Amino acid sequence: MGQVEELHRRKTFGIVSHPDAGKTTLTEKLLLFGGAIQEAGAVKSNKIKKHATSDFMEIEKQRGISVATSVMAFEYRDKQINILDTPGHKDFAEDTYRTLTAVDSVIVVIDVAKGVEEQTEKLVQVCRMRNTPIIVFINKLDREGKDAFDLLDEVETKLGLHVTPLSWPVGMGQRFRGVYSLYEQNLILFSPHGKQEEEDVFRITDLQNELLSQKVGDAAAMTLRDELHTIVSVYPEFSREEYLKGNICPVFFGSAVNNFGVRELLDCFVDIAPNPLSRETEERLVDPQEKKFSGFVFKIHANMDPKHRDRIAFLRICSGTFQRNTNYWHVRQGKNMKFPNPTAFMASKKSVIDEAYPGDIVGLYDSGNFKIGDSLTEGENLHFKGIPSFSPEQFRFVNNTDPMKTKQLNKGLDQLMDEGVAQLFTKEDNGRKIIGTVGALQFDVIQYRLKHEYGASCDYEPVNLYKACWVSSKDANALKELISRRKKDIARDTDGKLVFLAESAWMLKMAQENHPEVDFHFTSEY
Repeated sequence: MGQVEELHRRKTFGIVSHPDAGKTTLTEKLLLFGGAIQEAGAVKSNKIKKHATSDFMEIEKQRGISVATSVMAFEYRDKQINILDTPGHKDFAEDTYRTLTAVDSVIVVIDVAKGVEEQTEKLVQVCRMRNTPIIVFINKLDREGKDAFDLLDEVETKLGLHVTPLSWPVGMGQRFRGVYSLYEQNLILFSPHGKQEEEDVFRITDLQNELLSQKVGDAAAMTLRDELHTIVSVYPEFSREEYLKGNICPVFFGSAVNNFGVRELLDCFVDIAPNPLSRETEERLVDPQEKKFSGFVFKIHANMDPKHRDRIAFLRICSGTFQRNTNYWHVRQGKNMKFPNPTAFMASKKSVIDEAYPGDIVGLYDSGNFKIGDSLTEGENLHFKGIPSFSPEQFRFVNNTDPMKTKQLNKGLDQLMDEGVAQLFTKEDNGRKIIGTVGALQFDVIQYRLKHEYGASCDYEPVNLYKACWVSSKDANALKELISRRKKDIARDTDGKLVFLAESAWMLKMAQENHPEVDFHFTSEY
């Protein structure tokens, strides 16, 4: 099979939502359909020893939340499906933002009872900035929740999306009888804890068909007919073209934990989701059908296997064919590199591959050569856009509590910062290290991982900071003046870039006014 055929087989997407909406559970069920796993793991359970496949870090198993993006691949209907399951918790949003640069489409999971939550709004905003095609899955229909029409209104007003339902629930909670698929014109009956293959599926193209009343009862059938009539009148007809432009979002209803409504979602996804898309670089637009290989690193993960202390760079392939044991150009370092053991992922399980195609995510064993945003090519200098580090919102001094383990602590901090878990700033005046994060939970994760993966221990000390901004200027003297006048507020990040540490919004405003020749940046991508 050639590169173009392989390209058309691939679908790479991310699953995003607020914590606890059922995102990881949905991922598990999709993997079940693809035959990638034999049984679904419980994301939270004291009785079951098996955990969700995509939550492989020890801290994830303990807390029952995803704290790192995991990558999984499987085959379904002769398509290669690459799933990126992202953390829902807002404290890990940066990992999710970066992951969204590596996908071609997104499935947004919404809890029927809670509706659209704050974190979902932020993540969808990032998708809309890039016009990423979105499918919405409204989950937990076996529980009581909000009215389906109210939920659609909420999705439209809060997320700014134009929706069109492709499946519709028959009842909810105790009265939940199943869903009617407008996409396939089928009635799928729900049986609690039933397996998908045991579900009753009935072809009903004419809603006046008596079979509908026989299967769900007269009252439910009448309600369904009325609601479907409203849907046809109110919502636009589904158009794949509009979906691919990001203008319209199909909506599905189901219950991931009961494996219900998932097959309909997956079948429609395989039909309509985009194949690998073009990617922007600072130099030009990269087309996936180009013969020459290119790709970028969007994530780095140390110690995926704690026994081997390995560090893996996640590479999204954008064009050409990636081949094992071939020299590729590392753009930032300006040197050729060869990879003898590139891997494909199944969460923490890995298998060596000989070649990979646009849309695929490949793991490269890394001894410290990669940083997030790095490009690999066949010689061309390309810099892929849109993989920023955000200005942190929470700050703490980090103190070494075991001087005998200074080397381990420094190594651990360096590697965790390369992963993008947080940002490390070293003060110019006294060399003290400050960790900056998007959310407070990050500090616990860093402390836990330093202890369990590097054998180093640290504690934190509060530091009164409002913002960390990267500074630059075309006038070297203006920059020197800022550094000499504000020495105590100047630090460097792990790349050696200058950073201004503002204690308050007022201090930041004053610095900007007093140093008009200096630019203050709130993302590192400037």
